[in-house]
Amino acid sequence: MSNKLWTTLSIICVFVGLALWLPNIIFQYGYSFWALTFLVNPIGALFGLIGKSRKGVVLNLIMTFSLFIFMFLGYFFEAFVV
Repeated sequence: MSNKLWTTLSIICVFVGLALWLPNIIFQYGYSFWALTFLVNPIGALFGLIGKSRKGVVLNLIMTFSLFIFMFLGYFFEAFVV
């Protein structure tokens, strides 16, 4: 299989990871769909690695750890902005 296919699959995983966060962001209710980012995005990072796409690997790793990023930003804004 070509590198372009693996890269495309990797980018699709990034968009799936973003879509899993959308219900929480739009409705501001604690849906647990975001937990699937721990499954989908490491697979996407693997696809990016196979397809030799740095962008795919980095974006999927960011989405994998997005829970911790959102927690940090939430606590930061709550402590210093509000």
